[in-house]
Amino acid sequence: MRAVRHGWVVAGGVPGPDVDEFAEATDVITALAGPQGGGDTLLAVQHPHRTPRALAEGLSLAEALPAARQALDRLRAGAYRRVTDVLAPYRVEGPDGMAVGVLCLVDPAAVDVHGASWVRHGEEVYPRVVAERTAVFAGLGCATSAAMLVPVIDGDQLTTTVLDSLDALGAPAVSTTDSGGRTHQVWLLGPGAGQDTVLAALARGPLLVADGNHRVAAAVAGDRSSLLALVTSGPELRIGAIHRALVGTGLRSGDLVEAWRGVGLAVWEVGELGPPARSGSVVVRASGSDLLVILPGAEPGEPVPRIDHGLVERLLIAEALGIDPEGPQVRALPAGHPVDPHVDAVLQLAPVPFADVLAVHRQGRRMPRKSTYFTPKPRSGLLLADLAD
Repeated sequence: MRAVRHGWVVAGGVPGPDVDEFAEATDVITALAGPQGGGDTLLAVQHPHRTPRALAEGLSLAEALPAARQALDRLRAGAYRRVTDVLAPYRVEGPDGMAVGVLCLVDPAAVDVHGASWVRHGEEVYPRVVAERTAVFAGLGCATSAAMLVPVIDGDQLTTTVLDSLDALGAPAVSTTDSGGRTHQVWLLGPGAGQDTVLAALARGPLLVADGNHRVAAAVAGDRSSLLALVTSGPELRIGAIHRALVGTGLRSGDLVEAWRGVGLAVWEVGELGPPARSGSVVVRASGSDLLVILPGAEPGEPVPRIDHGLVERLLIAEALGIDPEGPQVRALPAGHPVDPHVDAVLQLAPVPFADVLAVHRQGRRMPRKSTYFTPKPRSGLLLADLAD
């Protein structure tokens, strides 16, 4: 971990739509075509091939990146101020939790004295998303959003150290409230004893990727192994559920019942049933009727805890329905996010307890992709970091 050698802190609001509310390409396209999406926006810089102009001209990501770099230069000149050699203590609080931590640069390819990775992936990734992120990192040369990393050990000590640093820093350099009602505050901590103390607390042990596995993988794959990250241990991090939505399949509840019973699953039509609170079942909201699916128990020799998301993608989606879980007909849907009217069915899964996440990590396994929804997340665009340093 190290300070941001050359960076930019936002001088007012982050230009454009609230970028952190979008997970799917279709959502980004809609936002960029909306009233807040015109002109130079951070969202357009992050997704240059999804702007109205790029879509109209059929531009690829590689073809759209030069214009995005120029837009980023204009944003940094007009909406940001330059900072050097800083760590950025960070505090976010809202309806989905509270976290304090530090924005800093991290080398995701670093290893400890035993040769083990210092930054450890929490989940599997989609290769196509990693490739896109790698291209954007290379084209911009600047980090515009931060991954979220959680210490595997001594997290409480990091929290205490950050809070102590805030007492000495006074008013934050940035204070803003996002569209979800979360207040984000950023301080700037320059070189000196205070920065050294915080860096020592950050470096006490390995870090688990809580959010941003694709960004971490892209940083490792790129020419520069450097990543902007918020390192935090809470104290009130939460893990929400991430469901699976089926889109453009034309499937109704009757079709799903037939297919799932065909692979030996127990399925019932239900009503007035909320999302599952613990693993082992799936509640499906579908056209026709809602369904309850009981998942089979773990097979002999299967690692436990088993994470339902992997089984659902393999058995319910790929085997029973013949749908590619990595394809466009399957979307990850965080709990509480609005459901697109074109969705055919939502497969609701239980949130994964943090104890299960740590157990999977200790076994050297990775969680299935898009299986944990850590909150609250850092907001994109409050601090930008040059990746050339």
